[in-house]
Amino acid sequence: MGKASVIEQFVIDKVREIRLLKEVSQASLSIQMGLSAKFVGNVESPNQPNKYNINHLNKIAFILGCSVKDFFPDVPIDIELQKTYNK
Repeated sequence: MGKASVIEQFVIDKVREIRLLKEVSQASLSIQMGLSAKFVGNVESPNQPNKYNINHLNKIAFILGCSVKDFFPDVPIDIELQKTYNK
């Protein structure tokens, strides 16, 4: 597990955006999820391999009072197109 893929980073950024709007700290969200206080911080750090899985996202949506679909783009991300821009 290395750097987040384009879709993984999109989801991480959307979770962060909603978390900040709801004024929930990284540690608080981690603890409410039943995980280490550093988990969300690790996911949000580009230097860490941690990622959210679908079960995490379901818990986060419940805690933040939103839908799981709020963490995803409205249309699929063209991964091949992204690869050409990142060269």
